Amino acid sequence: MNNSRLSLQKTGLILLILQLCTSQSFSQQVYFIDGFHGGVYGHYPKQYTKFITQTLDKNPNWKINLEIEPETWDTVQVNEPANYAAFKKYFNDDQSVNSRVEYVNPAYGQSYFFNINGESIIRQFQYGIKKIKQHFPHAVFTSYSSEEPCFTSALPQILASLGFKYASLKNPNTCWGGYTRAFGGELVNWIGPDGTKLITVPRYEVETFEPYSTWQTTASNNSKTYLAAAFKYGIASPVGMCLQDAGWSNGPWLGNTQQIYPTMYTTWRNYIQNIAVKNRAKDWHFSQEDVQVSLVWGAQVMQQIAKQVRRSENKIGRAEKLAAMANLYSGIAYPANAFDEAWRCLLLAQHHDCWIVPYNGKPGNTWIDKVGAWTTATDSVSNDAMKKSILALCNNTKGNEACIRVFNTSANARKEPVAFTLPPGWDGGSASLLDQHGQVVRTQLLQKDGGRSLLFMTDAPSMGYTSYKLVRAKPAVKKAGHISQLKDGTYIMESDLYRITIDPVKGGRVKSIIAKTMNNKEFVDTADTNGFNELRGYFVKDSSFFSSNDAAATITIEEDGPLHSSLNIEGKINDHSFTQTISISDGSPVVDMKLTINWKGSPVIGAAYKQAGGYRNEDYRKAFYSDSEKLQTLFPLNLKHQQVYKDAPFDVTKSRLQNTFFQTWDSIKNNILLNWVDITDGAGKYGVALFSDHTTSYAHGENFPLALTTQYSGVGLWGRQYTLTKPTVLHYAIVPHKGLWNKSGLCTLNNNWNNPLSATVFQPGKQSVEYTKSLVSYTGHGLEITAVVIDGDDLVVRFFNAADLPIAPKIIFDGKAKKIITEELSGQIKQLLTGRVTGKKTTVNIAFPAFGIHTIRLINFTAN
Repeated sequence: MNNSRLSLQKTGLILLILQLCTSQSFSQQVYFIDGFHGGVYGHYPKQYTKFITQTLDKNPNWKINLEIEPETWDTVQVNEPANYAAFKKYFNDDQSVNSRVEYVNPAYGQSYFFNINGESIIRQFQYGIKKIKQHFPHAVFTSYSSEEPCFTSALPQILASLGFKYASLKNPNTCWGGYTRAFGGELVNWIGPDGTKLITVPRYEVETFEPYSTWQTTASNNSKTYLAAAFKYGIASPVGMCLQDAGWSNGPWLGNTQQIYPTMYTTWRNYIQNIAVKNRAKDWHFSQEDVQVSLVWGAQVMQQIAKQVRRSENKIGRAEKLAAMANLYSGIAYPANAFDEAWRCLLLAQHHDCWIVPYNGKPGNTWIDKVGAWTTATDSVSNDAMKKSILALCNNTKGNEACIRVFNTSANARKEPVAFTLPPGWDGGSASLLDQHGQVVRTQLLQKDGGRSLLFMTDAPSMGYTSYKLVRAKPAVKKAGHISQLKDGTYIMESDLYRITIDPVKGGRVKSIIAKTMNNKEFVDTADTNGFNELRGYFVKDSSFFSSNDAAATITIEEDGPLHSSLNIEGKINDHSFTQTISISDGSPVVDMKLTINWKGSPVIGAAYKQAGGYRNEDYRKAFYSDSEKLQTLFPLNLKHQQVYKDAPFDVTKSRLQNTFFQTWDSIKNNILLNWVDITDGAGKYGVALFSDHTTSYAHGENFPLALTTQYSGVGLWGRQYTLTKPTVLHYAIVPHKGLWNKSGLCTLNNNWNNPLSATVFQPGKQSVEYTKSLVSYTGHGLEITAVVIDGDDLVVRFFNAADLPIAPKIIFDGKAKKIITEELSGQIKQLLTGRVTGKKTTVNIAFPAFGIHTIRLINFTAN
């Protein structure tokens, strides 16, 4: 009897506890970010605006967050004027925290950001916001969020300067291409490389991956597991998220059924400003390696897209700078409208769908087709602008005197070789150059184009030009070869900086690189069984690794002169022929390399892993994740205790990875090579940087040398076959150096490599030749000029401090301005600068934080 009574008491107590727990759970409020992602280029069906508006009308408690391509509204306005007008009413309120619609990603082309340069990111937002404001003048941009992993470490500085206050690092429903590292709780202070803080909702430390999924986290539907873990972690007001693909007809994502906790749909603006507890936010010094992303790196289609985008980024930057100089010095109109259209096309070519689903679309109109058309349009505008600007800057009137003008669009003076095509009637053997002081300049006649190009050593000022006279006289230096062959068959290439040994017996591998000015330091690990510049990869059909070292190569000399030397290595890997070209020039620390592989058919290259029963999205393991089996170009280095540094948009990251390797979706690492990756010894005394002409991946580990991902062919996302359809052509370089990346000026060297000098012949006639001009210069080192544009009567110049230390340089402009200001990326005035005028030049001093950006506007600027 007593035992039964005790049992009943226990049962009653348990029921009471359960009731209390249940009551408590339903009293805990949770939140959800709903909305739409897509657009006219990605996915936005006809009449979809009507669906959104009607669904908002039917669900008065529903709020949405938009990531819709800005150009979408041009189409909606024309094709669905009534729906457009109805939807526009939601942006005609005060856009306060109570607004039911918030635009969270105005980027013009919804780019990933981690794969493009920093100036492109700025233009993505500036052009996107401008377009959206054309349709919704009352739109306010407060919070940044994306359904894809469209994140990069420098975003806090960019977003804050555009007027954003908040951000989210969640992408719970579309993690195919990756995700950010799980960190922290309700809010964090996302700290960028320059020190800017942005209040941010992270992917919570307890926000895990959804089981049996390779695209979702538990926050994608506010799962019971997710919310319970969040409350246990101490998150008072947990929030989930899903920006639905435009075209889905779900309405509110969680439906109208009662959730386990009371759930409120909200905007990011309202959630962060009014709901989340901001004073508990911990600081997060966010590294680029906290962006954990993986695309089908090494696939030929990816290489093509990345190369086209990089080429267009470089060209339009140079074109704008030359056009600004031509406007200021020669008075020709600045082609602002043409540049706007060129940028529009480039920004669309940077769309994330180009990179993750390149084959999607109808034949002839796939994303790769669109990228080709868009970048071709950008390049056409850039090429035309550069041609017209150079003609104007050369005062191209007919005369009797031939001159050469060299143009430099970088922020730093450059002393390096540059070539030009000899005009008709000139014989390279009797052509010579004189500088502005009448001194003879070192020259070399190039053979690869039939001896019609003359290479010479120039000294070009920053952001400007310098000139030379072409005279009929014997060259300053007789031909002196720097390539020789030893008795054992090896070839020696020499410059004033290097002595490089190449072994044809082992497929043309580089046996040795001796740096003459660094105490004859040997940079090749000669004890490593891998060859330097060796190609090595796993060929699935043959079930074997193959190497370029397996067969002897044929070496031919392309150029052998006093300024520049290059040779071609013709070899085979498996049954496929390749050519590698190695070039060195006097005065240049860059060892330039080009590779062409001519494929027989489309061999499968990469991991041999096959999913049982065929490809399934849910399987964590994918063949394209495994870089160690892809075709790699290897660079074993004679550097002990190796440390990795790599660049990112407006950032340089010191790697925290022990290695770059992973094979499953839940273990992705950031192994991205944007422009360069640098390996130094543990003491930071010596290093070797690897430059690439396109965004790709690199490999490195304790027992694996630095490697450039050169080719993958096989199954990619969604079971798509990534095949080889043409020869593979890559351009890369290595740079041995002393000291860390910042001390050796790697950012400047890479910027110069991406933006070569140009030289052209002109005849000034009776006009006196003004030998040299420098529109913008500065004292010290470490600055990059990412943009120079003409805006009405103003000159606008954007600087980036590509160093890891604060600097306060003196910046000199060749001319005078009515007023000088720094401005935010939003256009708002930031600071009034005091300019000191000396003669016809204006000097300003301004402090830059490490990795800081400054936009300087010179109002009513008149050039000297």
